[in-house]
Amino acid sequence: MFKLIPYTLKTLWRHRSRTVLTVSGTATALFVFCFVGSMQEGMNDLQRRQEAKGSLIAFQANKFCPATSHLPQDYEQKIVQLAGVREVLPIQVFTNNCRASLDIVVFYGVPPTKLRSTRDFTLLSGTWEDFETHQDAALVGQAVAARRNLQVGDNFSIGDLSVNIAGIYRSENPAEENYIYSHLEFLQRGQGKNLVGTVTQLEILLNPGSDPVAKSAEIDALLRGGPVETDTRPKGAFQTKSLSDLVQLIEMTHYLGYACVALVLMLVATTTLMSVQDRIKEHAVLQILGFSGGRVFQLVMVESFLLSLTGGILGTAAAILALRFSSLSVGAEAVTIAFIPSPRLAATGLSVSAIAGTLAGFSPAIHAARINIVQALHQHH
Repeated sequence: MFKLIPYTLKTLWRHRSRTVLTVSGTATALFVFCFVGSMQEGMNDLQRRQEAKGSLIAFQANKFCPATSHLPQDYEQKIVQLAGVREVLPIQVFTNNCRASLDIVVFYGVPPTKLRSTRDFTLLSGTWEDFETHQDAALVGQAVAARRNLQVGDNFSIGDLSVNIAGIYRSENPAEENYIYSHLEFLQRGQGKNLVGTVTQLEILLNPGSDPVAKSAEIDALLRGGPVETDTRPKGAFQTKSLSDLVQLIEMTHYLGYACVALVLMLVATTTLMSVQDRIKEHAVLQILGFSGGRVFQLVMVESFLLSLTGGILGTAAAILALRFSSLSVGAEAVTIAFIPSPRLAATGLSVSAIAGTLAGFSPAIHAARINIVQALHQHH
């Protein structure tokens, strides 16, 4: 079959306009397919990491947005004494938008000395000392820095909140790179009202082997008699609930992915069928020269496969590069999903284009292989 590739390439080159249009259409469809898939990759990665991490989030019960949740900060001292609890991280959250958004900015105010022990950050620029010693300092994820064109030493403002960039960090968790970390007390005082003594949420890190569901129930029972009732969940479940509207939207985008695959099938099948119709006499001559019907079938299949795979390679490569350099994310209720251009996504895009090319060429190839030599030569005489 590989011997047929040079002949097929010459055939495609003879009809350059048609070939370019088909490859472009296929590339565009695969580009959209990969973009849709990158959202699902980000969602899956977020859930997988949080399930493995074994941490909980305590939030004020019956609240839907971080801006409306206020827990007493001294809950931290009660929770940390429970068996199985390794550390408690009080977090004050500030976001520019609680609704689903592609341009969400999320500030996490935390005690600066606790950040290193609770996150896997690697500083790409700046120093931990600058962050820890200046109350208005902030560490910015590299995804946010890329989108906002931020560098160490810059001043960054959202509404009434203004911070100085002390460092830019990289994390093994792509979603983490979409957050800005500042000092807890600075964020408590920096929103036009004094929130000292309260926090948005408490992140509870458990020792290995602890049951997160049972520990969540134990924490809620412990604090039930306190001034504010809590709703404690495993971090993955908390984030999934926060992203519930987005999860439904991402599930719906699967249909867009299926539509892209159908578009590739129709484009390649139509182009291949037109090519077969244009070359009926040529295929008849090939059979006279000794080509069997099976050989003609292979010839058409190779043409369809190459058309689809070329478009797939171009579209997938363009999508992966665009996702890599744009650092896109989508978020809701101060939780973000990173668009992840994973190797698996690239492999899926190429596989889809290869399978679509094979399926699209099947019917035209059978048509070409079954051609009646005499009728073909007579019709095109």
